[in-house]
Amino acid sequence: MSLSAKYNMKSPGVKRLMREAMELANPTEEYYACPLDDNLFEWHFTVRGPPGTEFEGGCYHGRILLPSQYPMQPPNIILLTPNGRFEVNKKICLSISGHHPESWQPSWSIRTALLALIAFMPTSAAGTIGSLDYTAEERQLLARKSTNWECATCGRASERLTAAGGSPELTQEESSLLKQIALKAEEDTNRKEPNVEQKEDSPSSQTNRENPEIRQRVIPSTNDVDSSLNTADSLLQDSVDRTNKDKMWAVVIWLLLSIIILLLIRRLFFL
Repeated sequence: MSLSAKYNMKSPGVKRLMREAMELANPTEEYYACPLDDNLFEWHFTVRGPPGTEFEGGCYHGRILLPSQYPMQPPNIILLTPNGRFEVNKKICLSISGHHPESWQPSWSIRTALLALIAFMPTSAAGTIGSLDYTAEERQLLARKSTNWECATCGRASERLTAAGGSPELTQEESSLLKQIALKAEEDTNRKEPNVEQKEDSPSSQTNRENPEIRQRVIPSTNDVDSSLNTADSLLQDSVDRTNKDKMWAVVIWLLLSIIILLLIRRLFFL
């Protein structure tokens, strides 16, 4: 059964997805996406790693799960190819994904989401849901391996992209979104640089250079722990003081209400 026969073609979401499927029918050098044969609301995609980064040369495959309210609600994006930036088989947290419906714009499309995903790859993980913080060397290794990765549904991911060819021009909204992502990446880089300079001569950095596979864990100092405990004790004491004051005022209000009620009873029944 064809998709047009399976779905209500009068539905705005279905009409939008059918139009986008036609627009994305021809693969480009950067990305390719298409719906499953039996499900218009699940798409598989392949994107090429951004050049000049540790993802260069990689081909990354994934799934896009679209809600029935699309395009009023954002899609969910799941990476299937190991990449070192996002967890696989898990909905990732981006400003253009289902984790942030407040930032989604209905004028954005699946193509917008793919372009944003490519732009987000070299940015800092920052502890967001579904993010990984692998080293550049690990990501480069995964990029090389990704060209041989195969999807059980689509086959080899790298074969989904064209060897060369231009992509359609960016819309104004897409250009604005990608600029915001680029600014975020630049800010993350600027925040990292002072920390890198401070750690260059430390013993742990020497250990990392000798053993790049060892990942150091940051252990808080005793002073930091004591400071945190003192702060917690102070906050707890403030909370107790506020609770005691609230109880005192509750008693006062209860007494005043009791006196008023007694006076009303006396006036009504004894005068």
